[in-house]
Amino acid sequence: VQLQASGGGLVQAGGSLRLTCAGSGRAFSSLAVGWFRQAPGKGREFVAAISYSGRSTKYTDSVKGRFTISRDNAKNTVYLQMNSLKAEDTAVYYCAADPGLMEYDPKYELDYWGQGTQVTVSS
Repeated sequence: VQLQASGGGLVQAGGSLRLTCAGSGRAFSSLAVGWFRQAPGKGREFVAAISYSGRSTKYTDSVKGRFTISRDNAKNTVYLQMNSLKAEDTAVYYCAADPGLMEYDPKYELDYWGQGTQVTVSS
């Protein structure tokens, strides 16, 4: 499985962006997919995840009510809609896929990672 993240950019605080994670391979639709971010000088942070079916989602507290993760398995794509963006959302965003991602534990490495896409929110 290969993952390709896109959709980042520069936006003013309060604005919106939609990130896209495009997956290749038939296994993609059987994997949970998540978004992570890494700000300059900080460690990688879990942002959101969606189950393989799309029926379950989870978010880190700081983005609840502002970000929405969704997927379209017919297109092998996962989206992260980001609204009401804040300066502290500035980071490189990565998508990842793994069967156990809904029970994410930082101690374990995830199976598949995409390259990052930069999100910059100006205040």
